[in-house]
Amino acid sequence: MKAFDHRAINDVIHGRVRLAIMAFLRGARQSDFVELREALGLTDGNLATQLRKLEEHGHVRIEKGYLGKRTRMTVWITEAGDAALSTYLDQLKALFPD
Repeated sequence: MKAFDHRAINDVIHGRVRLAIMAFLRGARQSDFVELREALGLTDGNLATQLRKLEEHGHVRIEKGYLGKRTRMTVWITEAGDAALSTYLDQLKALFPD
């Protein structure tokens, strides 16, 4: 069996909520904050905290604006984030050889 370095797993994506965000965005490509919050069943604070961490690492892009008088936040998965998620998934698969 080939040696596997568990330290290579992306800790930013590995968090349960951040992984859920990345998985949702991979399918949707973009989402507004409310849609993402409701789809994942998160609180505003938890989602905002996890998005900030993903944004700091370049995995998502966040744009804030207005829809009428209401603030609106739109979130996109970045190319780097998509690639990091693919790498993460490949690393997990390597843990469970056929």
